[in-house]
Amino acid sequence: MKSRKLLAATAVAMAGTLVLSACGGGGDSGSDDGSVSMTFWHNSTTGPGMDYWKETAAAFEDENPGVKITIQSIQNEDMDGKLQTALNSGDAPDIFMARGGGKLADVVEAGQVKDLTDLIDPAVEEAVGGSLSALSVDGKVYGMPVSILPGGMFYSTDLFDQAGITETPGTISDLEAATEKLKAAGIAPIALGAKDAWPAAHWYYFFALRYCSQDAMNEAAQTRTFDDPCWLDAGNALEEFAATEPFNEGFLTTSAQQGAGSSAGLLANHQASMELMGAWDPGVIASLTPDEQPLPDLQWFPFPEVEGGDGEPGAMMGGVDGYSCYVDAPDACADFLNFAMSKESQEAYATAFQTLPASKEAQGAVVDPALVSILEAYNEAPYVSVWLDTLYGQNIGNALNTAVVNLLAGQGTPEDIVTAVNDAAAKE
Repeated sequence: MKSRKLLAATAVAMAGTLVLSACGGGGDSGSDDGSVSMTFWHNSTTGPGMDYWKETAAAFEDENPGVKITIQSIQNEDMDGKLQTALNSGDAPDIFMARGGGKLADVVEAGQVKDLTDLIDPAVEEAVGGSLSALSVDGKVYGMPVSILPGGMFYSTDLFDQAGITETPGTISDLEAATEKLKAAGIAPIALGAKDAWPAAHWYYFFALRYCSQDAMNEAAQTRTFDDPCWLDAGNALEEFAATEPFNEGFLTTSAQQGAGSSAGLLANHQASMELMGAWDPGVIASLTPDEQPLPDLQWFPFPEVEGGDGEPGAMMGGVDGYSCYVDAPDACADFLNFAMSKESQEAYATAFQTLPASKEAQGAVVDPALVSILEAYNEAPYVSVWLDTLYGQNIGNALNTAVVNLLAGQGTPEDIVTAVNDAAAKE
């Protein structure tokens, strides 16, 4: 795995800026008897993922007598807001989720996160490699990645077969042709959970990845503004694609990951054929199938190329899921993260979450066909850009996501997307 290039398109942003819950106040390092208590927030609220963290924390406690970890699971869509509130109040958890980008840089600037640079086990550093750069700011490491999460199109091979689609779409024109075949067969082509905003915004991100050169994306990563014409081109392309009505009925009020009626649930129950999502999707879909087992016919293909775009073919967009320590957390926090990054723990993580582990040593645990495909594409990608709302930070990211939803709702224009980002950047 070429881990050294993870998020390479945004490395300049990592050097400049980043951000990232509520019970139990951070830094509760303890008591007179030498015991240590820590609070831990993660975003897995059901099934094998939640069980994984319970078991990992218990195993760490067994190996470290006197250490107690209190876990709180937070719904993913609620995590950023609750965490920011907790951080600002000074009552943050000791261990919390970190996704890198402008969000992490903001937390670093606010002095709310612990510098882990000298606390990482050398074996972990070797196994994770360049993925650490996604959680680094100004050359210092503020989090450890547990998974790499490139994105693309997940789809049902059974529904493609029913619609007579024999090849995965390689261009947007091909994708439009495929959606027409699916609609003719009475199948909703693409599931979209626009109620949560970020899944809708992903469509704009990927069009931008195809229309904008790597230089243009790097420049925007530094300035957090959309000055290059390619950003407007991406909005125009999304508007034109959306006009073909490729998404499920009611997509504006559909959630992304909660319940059978979510966009992931539509795939899980063969009520829609495709979804644009990150590498966590197979695990989410598996939790929503009738038997709560992996969807046997789930596969993956890269986001299609566009005609006339400046993006390099094969470029990908994604991110990492990782964990950071509150600035006043005890050093046992770093010990726990090192423990969770062992080969055995990372293999268990990949299996429990049905996703791609950050550790190169654990990638043998990836057996899901869709994930094997996405990992192969990741390894061959010329560069990988981080999700734009993560890269630009919460305020600009929220403005961007809202503007994209407004466009898809017919209440905004491509120009409004560019304006929303630039106006939000001017307030930073």
